[in-house]
Amino acid sequence: MDSVPVLALDPILDDPGTRIIVCCGAGGVGKTTTAAALGVRAAERGRRVVVLTIDPARRLAQSMGIDSLDNVPRRVEGIKGSNGGELHAMMLDMKRTFDEIVEAHADSERARAILENPFYQSLSAGFAGTQEYMAMEKLGQLRAKDEWDLIVVDTPPSRSALDFLDAPKRLGSFLDGKFIKLLMAPAKVGGRAGMKFLNVGMSMMTGSLGKLLGGQFLKDVQTFVAAMDTMFGGFRTRADATYKLLQAPGTAFLVVATPERDALREAAYFVERLAAEHMPLAGLILNRVHGSGAARLSAERARAAAENLGEGRIVDQEAGKTGVRGPGAASPEPSESPLDGGDTDTKNRPDLEQLTAGLLRLHAERMQVIAREQRTRDRFTALHPEVAVTEVAALPGDVHDLAGLRAIGDRLATGSPSPV
Repeated sequence: MDSVPVLALDPILDDPGTRIIVCCGAGGVGKTTTAAALGVRAAERGRRVVVLTIDPARRLAQSMGIDSLDNVPRRVEGIKGSNGGELHAMMLDMKRTFDEIVEAHADSERARAILENPFYQSLSAGFAGTQEYMAMEKLGQLRAKDEWDLIVVDTPPSRSALDFLDAPKRLGSFLDGKFIKLLMAPAKVGGRAGMKFLNVGMSMMTGSLGKLLGGQFLKDVQTFVAAMDTMFGGFRTRADATYKLLQAPGTAFLVVATPERDALREAAYFVERLAAEHMPLAGLILNRVHGSGAARLSAERARAAAENLGEGRIVDQEAGKTGVRGPGAASPEPSESPLDGGDTDTKNRPDLEQLTAGLLRLHAERMQVIAREQRTRDRFTALHPEVAVTEVAALPGDVHDLAGLRAIGDRLATGSPSPV
């Protein structure tokens, strides 16, 4: 990585102009742990930090010593440092966030009608794009409060790199687009003609959904639209405002990946999309990188040495099997008997050779992994030589406490994999 710019994270964390850090990437690459580690490190360097996670596994709460995370930021105890830094953490509850929007922008009677509406309950709990949209809503709320000088966002575990950027616009378009105008048409047209028009349109659009939910579905949707009519414009406005906030200089995007083909392909896709959307990319965090303290011993040499040890042991064993003691042959010396305390090193030699051969094979496998990861990294950096990169060494186990998050933070800051 000599020709690749190195991602220096501490200057980003220390810069008071950095107000939002967004960790994004494919699922299963360690975004949640990275976001938590960055939050701990920034807090212990004097920042007032809140970490917003959307990961349903809830590992963040365990590692920070909090019994449970919810839609309200919780103070994390045990943060060290004398610079007055603080750390809070929260986990997005997308339905509760949607409920809060309704309660904040509708009178009590209308809010109750919306919250109790079956279509709204389905929409707020699992409509495609709702989670990503509500993550952006919550980010906007946290930024508006101005209680923290740094917000670290752990993005949703999406199937596609595009979901995080596209979903807020998709949901905003849904709530403020032609679909809503169509649903409002009967009220404006009036009479049977309007209802007939609605039924024809809805039968074309909903199809199997209408069959699953029954005839009550259309009535629930109409009731929902009537109650939400005055709020639709606000969804698009807030989505646009948050989108511009993500493009602002105070935001830093960190793409997280592992040195595997699929993860880096997704990372490359994200890098290209962020550039196209004029989002401020800080760099790539390459997570779970393998290293070796004996890198000078190649996989080929290690494997050959293991085979030589194995062949030597077979020769010794075959020689022992063919050694015939006929009449008059000398009896074994007493020292050769295990019961008489013979030569321990000689007796244990086959076991030691077997152990050594096994270790050599493990080393050969490790060196193959390292070579494969290097090739994968090289392909990415060849396509995106401008992207700064930092590497985080693979850990032997999961992170479950603040000490583990500090260790991750140290590795993020140093930017080079330690021998494992």
